[in-house]
Amino acid sequence: MKYSHLGSNMRKALAQNPNLLRTLIGMGVTLIFLLAYAVYGATISTEYFIYKSNSQEVELELGEPERYYDDSSDSTTWTWDVELNGENLTWVNLSASSLSTGAVISISNAAGIYSHPDLGDEDAKEFSCSTSCLKRNEHLANSTDGMAEIYSLTDPDPALRGTGTVYADSLKEATKKASELIETDFEPANVRITVQEQGDRNVNPSVVLTQVNEELSDISQFEVDAATEFMWALAAVIGCFSMVLVPSFTVYFAARAKQNKLDLKLEAAKVELDSNSDTEEEKTVVEEIEDKDKTEDQKPVNITYNIQNIAIQDSVLVDSNISNESE
Repeated sequence: MKYSHLGSNMRKALAQNPNLLRTLIGMGVTLIFLLAYAVYGATISTEYFIYKSNSQEVELELGEPERYYDDSSDSTTWTWDVELNGENLTWVNLSASSLSTGAVISISNAAGIYSHPDLGDEDAKEFSCSTSCLKRNEHLANSTDGMAEIYSLTDPDPALRGTGTVYADSLKEATKKASELIETDFEPANVRITVQEQGDRNVNPSVVLTQVNEELSDISQFEVDAATEFMWALAAVIGCFSMVLVPSFTVYFAARAKQNKLDLKLEAAKVELDSNSDTEEEKTVVEEIEDKDKTEDQKPVNITYNIQNIAIQDSVLVDSNISNESE
């Protein structure tokens, strides 16, 4: 009932304006191209700039460690003091091998660095150093199968390393903002590495310390593939308009089809009614002709009957006259 009423309104509108369908389609196509161009223009005329930095990883020379044996705990401690390059410093990674069972390694810094057991693990799930890493002056790791690793960052902000974006009105301003992000100075830059093993150990373990420094390498305005973005925008707008226009036109064409069926039925009924009317008229004409024939057949009988009546009356009159004369 609802769709029938809607179809009736659509038919009335089209009856008042025969070009309504053409107008709707034209307006829809025009709006599609205007909105698609607007999306395309907003995408291509961006004020975002992408910068990239080169990561320079350096393995540091540790030198000979200092050894300390504690008789009371029967443990051996090895220590190294290293000076880092704090300019644009991001990663500080420590690894050790040839460790005894139960050995513990640690890295410490007076300013504090960020670390987490899952940091550096490619298989870690739902991990983000920005939210999970802890800033401490010392981080520890237990040995497993004679090996241990500690990955740490001077700052968990991902904008300080790799690739990032800045918002600026010009390339010069963008370069300045990107440089301010990447160019940092980590102080104090000295760290102490400690390895503690059980027992009286005379051979120091193998320890490797690496640091990563960033350097701004490239910055450019954010660009997209114009043709691809235009097609995506056009498809999105067409999809939005289709959600609005397709149901309306579906109801309209369904109402038109229903109306055509009704028109065909009415036409068939009209033809049948005209046929029945013609049959009734023919039947009436035949009956009138038959009645007329019957009337004409009865006329001679009536004439004969009248003549006989006249003859009988004349005979009676003559006989009456004769009787009167005789008297």
